[in-house]
Amino acid sequence: MESIITSQATDITRLERTGAHSHIHGLGLDDKLEGRTSSHGMVGQLKARKAAGVIVKVIKQGKISGRAILMAGAPGTGKTAIAMAMSQEIGDVPFTSIAASEVFSLEMSKTECLTQVFRRSIGIRIKEETEIIEGEVVEIQIDRSLTGVGPKTGKLTLKTTDMETVYDLGQKMIGSLTKEKVMAGDVIQIDKATGRITRLGRSFTRARDFDATGPDVKFVQCPEGELQTRKEVVHTVSLHEIDVINSRQQGFLALFSGDTGEIKTEVRDQINQKIAGWCEEGKAEIVPGVLFIDEIHMLDMECFSFLNRALEDTMAPVVIMASNRGMTRIRGTNYQSPHGVPIDFLDRLLIIATQAYSEDEVKQILKIRCDEEEVEMTDDAMDVLTKAAVETSLRYAINLISTSHLVALKRQASKVDVVDIKRVYSLFLDETRSVQYMTEYQDEFLYNEIPVSQGEERMAVDQTVS
Repeated sequence: MESIITSQATDITRLERTGAHSHIHGLGLDDKLEGRTSSHGMVGQLKARKAAGVIVKVIKQGKISGRAILMAGAPGTGKTAIAMAMSQEIGDVPFTSIAASEVFSLEMSKTECLTQVFRRSIGIRIKEETEIIEGEVVEIQIDRSLTGVGPKTGKLTLKTTDMETVYDLGQKMIGSLTKEKVMAGDVIQIDKATGRITRLGRSFTRARDFDATGPDVKFVQCPEGELQTRKEVVHTVSLHEIDVINSRQQGFLALFSGDTGEIKTEVRDQINQKIAGWCEEGKAEIVPGVLFIDEIHMLDMECFSFLNRALEDTMAPVVIMASNRGMTRIRGTNYQSPHGVPIDFLDRLLIIATQAYSEDEVKQILKIRCDEEEVEMTDDAMDVLTKAAVETSLRYAINLISTSHLVALKRQASKVDVVDIKRVYSLFLDETRSVQYMTEYQDEFLYNEIPVSQGEERMAVDQTVS
């Protein structure tokens, strides 16, 4: 019984959610920014990936801000995947991702929503110096009262290669040392401002104290020089976090609750002036991040006018947008424009085009998704699934992987076979078959808006008159 419970607990802890782009780990480029055929979960789209790699390299160097990139292509050509790969490559630069429909919120205005995501994508590296004590523990003495009721006191002896000092310990420091399980021979670091103790590892001089050590034991050199030194600490926060903290009485808690609301312009102006002063003094550094807006054609003229002005600001992130529309109407107007974006705004953009995947690339993507979802599939089944993806869509075929796996488990098979693919293909309709079904049985549905032909309309009038 105990073994069954243990195995169940082990399986539960290993559960991981698989997302649509969880297999993406980078752009898959070499040192010369040339795309590999298949790497880091990316397949094909060599030109688009190389263009994205150039943008990532310039962003890392911190040389551009206020630029806008549009990723344009048909549905299922990897636009969002490339954006996610860029976020993986960028590293510690702030990255914010939203869908354009999120802007149309009832809780705040459209311009306020865009302002918040802009400032969430701009990081501030705040530098400050703090005094630390770093050395090897020689001895710890803790004195307890005979009754066991009074406060504890003690002494801590630390040394470097050049000096040795004894420090008096209070109740709080004794508790911290006990919590970190510090013992003689450990190299520790103490922050004087907060009293925080960090255990860096064991000294090499104590490597022979024990016959055997665990794999997690880390050996470090004994520090050199003075015990007490000054160290520069860098904190990275976003402008939006600073806005929230300074605009609410319980600002820090508002970050966790998500109840930020609209923030006054005066508060932002004061914060901008303060940060500008810090930058002049060398205390802070502005880090322009990346804002990814999916389905950009969902924005209206008011939003595009705001983006036009916001991109000209000195503290503006790099904005990456994606659209799968061709010539379409701009939201809120009767004018048509490429990708549903006004011409004057389109002139600002660097456009990266994505192409349709070839059959071999589709097959490679499906294999990667099978590995990600831990599904074993026979070669014949993979060929059938690839054919279905080419004839319908890649997204539809990816959805069939997990469902066919469930059907295979139902018949107690370890691998997905052709019969499982055909079974789920008959159960779930793709877009083309769904439209065909709706057209065939449209009269049996409520609120049918497909107009009948003039002949049928005249026949209906005649029948009514007769």
